[in-house]
Amino acid sequence: MAGAKDLLDHIDFSNLECLNEKHGHPASNALKQGYREDDGLFCESDTDEQLLFNIPFHQKVKVQSIAIKGPSDGTGPKSVKIYVNRASMGFSDVDSVPAAHSVELTAAQIEAGEPVVLKLAKFGNVTQISVFVEDNQDGGETTRVSKIALAGWAGEVFNVAEIKKQEEGQ
Repeated sequence: MAGAKDLLDHIDFSNLECLNEKHGHPASNALKQGYREDDGLFCESDTDEQLLFNIPFHQKVKVQSIAIKGPSDGTGPKSVKIYVNRASMGFSDVDSVPAAHSVELTAAQIEAGEPVVLKLAKFGNVTQISVFVEDNQDGGETTRVSKIALAGWAGEVFNVAEIKKQEEGQ
C-alpha cells in the first residue's frame, strides 16, 4: 500500500521492553535507526530461543507491515505471533491471549527482511505491539533478530474505502 512510512520515530524507546534478551544484545539493536542496518548488531535470546518484544508508541498508529530480519545461520526467527494493545505482555500471556497475526517465516524471508503485510482491521488503532518469537529456523537454543521495522501511519486520517480498494489490488 502506497504511503506507509517507517514508524521508527513513533516508538517510545524509554518504555521498550524485550523479555529474555541477552545482556549486551538488547532489543534496541534490532529497532533503532543505524543499529538495525548493521548486521553485526542484533538482539539475542538468553535462556532459550524465545524473545518477546513489547514495543510501545508515543501515539496511536496504524501498522501496515512488519519486516523481521535475522542471520542466515539458522538462528533467525521462524514462528512469530503479533499482539496488539496488550500492556506488559509476558511469556505466560502468549498462550492465553489470541494473537492478532501469526506467521511462519522462511529462511529466505528472514535473510531478506521481507515485509509481512498485516490486516489494517486488526492493526488500525495501535498503542503497543508485542512481537513473540517462539522459535528459530534450526531449532537451536539461541535466536537472533537483527532488524524489526514497522511501517504504517501515525495520526493520519484516511478513507476506509480507499484502503479496501488498495488491499484488493494486492
